Amino acid sequence: MRDCGTRTQEVHSERVVACVQFKFTLAPALCASHPGCPGPVRARTQLLRSLPPLTQHPFVEPTAAPTDHVLVTRDGAIVTLTFNRPEARNAMTWEMYQRLYDICEEVDADESVRVLVLRGAGGKAFVAGTDISQFTEFNSGEDGLRYERDGDKRSGRIARVKKPVIAQIQGFAVGGGFGIAAGADLRIATPDARFGAPIARTLGNCLSMQAYARYLDLLGPSRLKELIFTARLMPADEALAAGFVHEIVPADTIEARVHELAQTIASHAPITLWVTKEAVRRIQESRALPDGDDLIATTYGSADFREGVRAFIDKRPPRWIGK
Repeated sequence: MRDCGTRTQEVHSERVVACVQFKFTLAPALCASHPGCPGPVRARTQLLRSLPPLTQHPFVEPTAAPTDHVLVTRDGAIVTLTFNRPEARNAMTWEMYQRLYDICEEVDADESVRVLVLRGAGGKAFVAGTDISQFTEFNSGEDGLRYERDGDKRSGRIARVKKPVIAQIQGFAVGGGFGIAAGADLRIATPDARFGAPIARTLGNCLSMQAYARYLDLLGPSRLKELIFTARLMPADEALAAGFVHEIVPADTIEARVHELAQTIASHAPITLWVTKEAVRRIQESRALPDGDDLIATTYGSADFREGVRAFIDKRPPRWIGK
């Protein structure tokens, strides 16, 4: 057995443990099987330099180095991914999106994993969208097309994970965070959770056809249009009534409730779970979606989108001109 490195940090009074295990077969829990491990505490980057070939490790992808903004822990058959930018309400960077995609790949590759849990650090937000400062790099509608295609690839990957995915939602699940939550199979939320895509008020951008289709399935056309048009955020009780959220749990017990639910699901027949999930996905995706590239290019290539980004960065109301 090899030594392991464990790194612990305090995040808004929350204890988050990021542990890297060297050997693929070490299970069921990160470091639980060898609490006396003499491995020194060190920065993750230093730890990774000392690793043997990364293909031995189920939660490290050679093409995408782990980041402290995405933490991964394991408890038996349950893997938990934590979005860890509480100072920015866990707004997603491109690297965080890529790491999310990589973890989905790695979870599917490990047959001993039965459930994936997604959560946000800090208690204020699940994910409050994409880091908008990154949109300042956009110069044309083609940049928007690339962004939405990448978003479909990464958020859509959650829906394609062969194991059940549970979103543990505290606070805001907005924009990209709304999409990540929508890609999960089950959504457990606290009473203060808020959901939506207020793009008509913030950036003046749009969604991809695939994202619109997913929200249509979950919310229906009438509620979806009302949410987009008003740019309001849907409270937890409304999301529960709409069937988007499955349970509302107090903040002080949500972690225990999600763990209990994950353990129950992990104890059930994995083939039945996968076949059911895959059958539903295939039925939903059997519809031929119309091409929406012209809509996306028009939106992201508009003066209104550039104004929305500038106004957000400048912390002022945008001045829409409809061009």
